[in-house]
Amino acid sequence: MADEAVVDDGAEGRREVAEAMAEAATAWLGTLTDDQLAAARGAGPSDDPTTDAERRRWFYTPTDHGGLTVHDQRPSQQRAAMRLVASGLSMAGYVTVSTIMGLENVLDRVEGFTAIFDRERGRDPGLYYLRVFGDPASGTWGWRFGGHHVSLNNLVVDGELVSTTPCFLGSDPARSPLLGGVVHGPLAAVEELGRELVRSMPPELRARAVLLDRPPADLVTANRTRVSDGDRPIPLAGIWRDERFPDDEQQARLQAMSDAIEEREAFEEPDEVAVEYTADPKGVAAADLDGAQREMLRVLLGTSFERVPEDVAPTLAWDEAWLDEVHVAWAGPLEPGQPHYYRLQAPGLLVEWDNTQRDANHAHSVWRDPDRDFGLDVLARHRAQHPH
Repeated sequence: MADEAVVDDGAEGRREVAEAMAEAATAWLGTLTDDQLAAARGAGPSDDPTTDAERRRWFYTPTDHGGLTVHDQRPSQQRAAMRLVASGLSMAGYVTVSTIMGLENVLDRVEGFTAIFDRERGRDPGLYYLRVFGDPASGTWGWRFGGHHVSLNNLVVDGELVSTTPCFLGSDPARSPLLGGVVHGPLAAVEELGRELVRSMPPELRARAVLLDRPPADLVTANRTRVSDGDRPIPLAGIWRDERFPDDEQQARLQAMSDAIEEREAFEEPDEVAVEYTADPKGVAAADLDGAQREMLRVLLGTSFERVPEDVAPTLAWDEAWLDEVHVAWAGPLEPGQPHYYRLQAPGLLVEWDNTQRDANHAHSVWRDPDRDFGLDVLARHRAQHPH
């Protein structure tokens, strides 16, 4: 979250949340052995891209996210770890993250309980990683929690929470059955609100909002540290910590999956250009929407902003001038159940959603600030003010 871009007050709330984070982080670190601490701690935040490289690295695939895993902790340590995770989330955000972690068990069954991705258990709710960067007592530090379909990135500077993006949540399956005919979908509202908003537009606006009749295979900005003009999706095989698996068979399997996704997409250059990220937003501006559609957009923005505690959640969705600048863009069919993608973009905001894989039952959702992800702007100012 770029607090300066989307929140222009609330410093007290950001300090209170940062204090709760520091308390939880200190308590968790205090439970760990020396061997565990070696994995759990990272270098303190810096505006130096070399020393800060690991903190700026993030993933949403089932790869090594960096840190101490749930598996490598005793139950009491796991409880302390999840207390830290909860300190950066609203109750709804925490429930959603916990549910996504649990879906690894469901996905394991869907895929036939196979060992994939060079792991003893390919889909594993214990392979979520927590790492603290720097000393929480110093007032300038950060933490990251991530695993398959979760990436939470938080930065505290001078005792104030200044960044909570990139913030990624995904769901695979996106929809699954519960008893009584109920359908379980932890991110269903993120999908349905976006579709409903575009479908509610009159034909001339909808034609501007829909960039292409089919979606890209994945998030356009992928897991890049920085969002840049001209960004296009990265093939699945490229979104992993290591260049390749040590096991040639597993590497070949991943590459085959990645190639199949690209072949289904079958994008040509004009298609790539249509959906690529540009600093000048594509689609329809909220200034052109009617009152009901603007309210729908506010609720949709809330599915990103309300992931974090209320005291630090952005509030400018209620600022009419800022909302005017939010652009809505869509790619793919508008019928439910079909592969699709959408993007919300404004100053200080980038939200991407896609549900294209596994017959449109595998969803990705990321909230970013193209200018201030990882709090890089604040760190640069902090160094200028405190050169030593």
